[in-house]
Amino acid sequence: MATSVLSRKKGVIVGDDVLKLFKYAQEKEFAIPAINVTSSSTVVASLEAARDKKSPIILQMSQGGAAYFAGKGVANGDQQASIAGAVAGAQYIRSIAPSYDIPVILHTDHCAKKLLPWLDGMMDADEKYFKEHNEPLFSSHMIDLSEEEVDWNISTTAKYLKRAAPMKQWLEMEIGITGGEEDGVNNEEVDNNSLYTQPEDIYNIYHTLSAISPYFSIAAGFGNVHGVYKPGNVKLHPELLGKHQKYVKEKTNSKEEKPVFLVFHGGSGSSKKEYTDAISYGVVKVNLDTDLQYAYLTGIRDYVLKKKEYIMSQVGNPDGDDKPNKKFFDPRVWVREGEKTMTTRVQEGLIDFNTAGQI
Repeated sequence: MATSVLSRKKGVIVGDDVLKLFKYAQEKEFAIPAINVTSSSTVVASLEAARDKKSPIILQMSQGGAAYFAGKGVANGDQQASIAGAVAGAQYIRSIAPSYDIPVILHTDHCAKKLLPWLDGMMDADEKYFKEHNEPLFSSHMIDLSEEEVDWNISTTAKYLKRAAPMKQWLEMEIGITGGEEDGVNNEEVDNNSLYTQPEDIYNIYHTLSAISPYFSIAAGFGNVHGVYKPGNVKLHPELLGKHQKYVKEKTNSKEEKPVFLVFHGGSGSSKKEYTDAISYGVVKVNLDTDLQYAYLTGIRDYVLKKKEYIMSQVGNPDGDDKPNKKFFDPRVWVREGEKTMTTRVQEGLIDFNTAGQI
């Protein structure tokens, strides 16, 4: 049971508990789905799925998702909406997560160079929260400088890890570009060779960051692409992750077979074998977004199509011209339909990644 290694059994976990959970996941060969959440509705849909499948879960906000949490009407020229939305979302998740009796990692997604002020603002909030509670507001953040020159990527990531280390906060970084498009970051035209990370880079990152803190993971490119594409258009090579682990193990004389905590980006649309192969090589986190966006839509779409004649006006439907329609157009009814279909898709991921039943 994963909770056997945790000091906090439910709610948002931090520090050593995150490290222990990822280590346990490697040992038991499962990965934890990281769900992009944009509202209280997508949060509870994800928590419900994890609770019912007895699984830990990672809830993460992207820069755009965080801004949406604040409200689309809030200006975001200097990332103020994304910072405020991320903090508000984090406070909400911290408040509600214990009700679901599962451990939750509270994370933020891709932060490219141009978005570093967003990360700075969130870490300001982390440090303020740490002074009051002896732990950061967020369990972890992701810094994604994969589009930048490698040395600058590593040195800048190291700078942020030094800031996170006193709080025992986890930091995820990316090396090797994830193709496709997500949340305004478009890598659809990059050279395919850029999608595959070299083992020397993984060792360089591991060597640099492990001297600062053990609380880090690496999203290494092995052909990953954001979004869903036709079969055959995306060529994943998860076996490269095994080569990375072997190279780092040999260079560091590590006793661990899988010394590096790895992350799988661009997971939507991948086959179960691609997932399980990657997990066998030390992947502990798999991002899911595109599939879940579509799943959420389908519940609402199908409800609207089925109940069309009951939502065209406030009064009057096939049952009578004077019949009220409030019980059909109440947002709690049709939004809940989206939550249910999203929950079902999250549960599929929990099963595919061998996370189900781990707590």
